[in-house]
Amino acid sequence: MIEVLVVDDDTRVARVNAAYVERVPGFRVAGQAHSAAEALRRMEELPRPDLVLMDHHLPDESGLAVVQEMRRRGHQIDVIMVTAARDLTTVRAALRQGVLQYLVKPFPFAGLRAKLETYADLRRTLDRGGTAEQSDVDLIFGAHSSGAVPDLPKGHSPATADLVRRALLNAEGSLSAQEVAEETGLSRQTAQRYLKLLERTGKARLTLRYGDAGRPEHRYVWATRV
Repeated sequence: MIEVLVVDDDTRVARVNAAYVERVPGFRVAGQAHSAAEALRRMEELPRPDLVLMDHHLPDESGLAVVQEMRRRGHQIDVIMVTAARDLTTVRAALRQGVLQYLVKPFPFAGLRAKLETYADLRRTLDRGGTAEQSDVDLIFGAHSSGAVPDLPKGHSPATADLVRRALLNAEGSLSAQEVAEETGLSRQTAQRYLKLLERTGKARLTLRYGDAGRPEHRYVWATRV
């Protein structure tokens, strides 16, 4: 179970984010904090927080200042920034300070779920030990972004594309748009749109399943699994 500390100056937003975390299998909220000082205190008090969802705009210090101080104190806790700060200076600073993911507010549950699931994949890869294949290295060093989805045209969400990618990767065989929709909670139309995008960019491959009558069923599989 991955223990998460949720840090946000807005108590309502903190509760919403905490509720989102609890909906993702394998994650549990260890505590909440609403200021930099409280966040650092909670890191000392909690038995074993693994991950911090860190807001940048806190009343006493910035979220990145908290990251610097927690590193100075020796806390080896992973960080995902969850913030409305979207200026590239802040994004670059987060990258340089070892922040693993950066999620811009506002976002739907699916956006946070995709980030958490990517983080869980990263943890499993690192905890396994031994040697790494190139795909493992790509996962580790691609933790700052979804990495496995193509540059998206306007109107497409990286988080949604990553949900569809995960559905294909986790499937034992090929999936239809309806099956992807059921797995991800997306509408069938949205699932179909993203599957076609992934197929056009070579990330997914299309197969046809012929029944007794009528049009063949379009089914998709992640390209690297073929």
